Amino acid sequence: MGRGESVEPGSPAGLGRGPIPIAGAVIGGVGLAVQSRLNGELGSRVGDGITATLASTSVGLLLLLAIVPLLPVGRRGLRLVHAAVRGGELRWWHLAGGVCGAVFVAGQGISVGSVGVAVFTVAVVGGSAVGGLLMDRFWGGAGAPRRITVARTAGAAACVVAVAVTGRGAWSGSGTLALVVLPVFAGVAIAVQSALNGRVGAVAGSPWPATLINFVVAAGSLTLALTIRAGFGGDLPGHLPSEPLLYLGGLIGVGVVSVATLVVRRIGVLVFGLASVSGQLLGAVLLDALTPGPRPSVATFAGVAITFGALVLAAHPRFRRSETVQDVRSPVSGPR
Repeated sequence: MGRGESVEPGSPAGLGRGPIPIAGAVIGGVGLAVQSRLNGELGSRVGDGITATLASTSVGLLLLLAIVPLLPVGRRGLRLVHAAVRGGELRWWHLAGGVCGAVFVAGQGISVGSVGVAVFTVAVVGGSAVGGLLMDRFWGGAGAPRRITVARTAGAAACVVAVAVTGRGAWSGSGTLALVVLPVFAGVAIAVQSALNGRVGAVAGSPWPATLINFVVAAGSLTLALTIRAGFGGDLPGHLPSEPLLYLGGLIGVGVVSVATLVVRRIGVLVFGLASVSGQLLGAVLLDALTPGPRPSVATFAGVAITFGALVLAAHPRFRRSETVQDVRSPVSGPR
């Protein structure tokens, strides 16, 4: 463990910055690829991405409400978070990661059905890479800030190239371009969400309270969005599909957010984002190849290769020397 890092309460003692947290992020990314397909299909069936997202998120929220308060570590973590907010160690906006998650999942429901999982995923890469680079440098999440090194910048730049290569064929019209820009913005939101949840998880000493708070805020944000739209005369879908499989995206999201909360403070927002997206691409290309819808192109495979190269460049120990910025702040205090 390098200088400027510390072991947060409740984190596994052996969970360092080695391959284990990176592998966890990759596995979480595979889950995100499946979630993207499920939420995209649900959005197409419902005819409204926001409503579909709220339905999926509500399934995960109900599971968390049933489990977290029953766990001693969950109750203790919620008390610690409440005390940290009252004492000023956490600001109210530290709990707003669910808003960013809602943006990402809404992007899934709106964009995936039109552009395909692979293009959606690689578009997210660009946003999350740039967002992760900036979050690591100027905040550091729940860990020490990390310098913008040549290797980290090259990794982020490679992801932007992957976005340009993979999305090139999809940018033929203004409507499709908007559907690709949306997941790029969602990628930035995911970087912010990872940093915020990592901060809350560090204070709670467990990922579960942060995950519950994330889902509560996400569900509230989506409900507010639907209420505002209805107030301006927007139509609401008449019914939701009856197939239970379509709603599993919310359950997958519980696991993904929990893993992110646990590992992001160990490997940083940028490396977490690249590892997560690498996992998404593993599943996304197979899903697009084996299910009805847009097929992955040569450009998509090129984007996959570039993204994996970016992960190696940003995460390899040889390129991580002296990347940590020494800071007088404690690992969980951060900017006020």
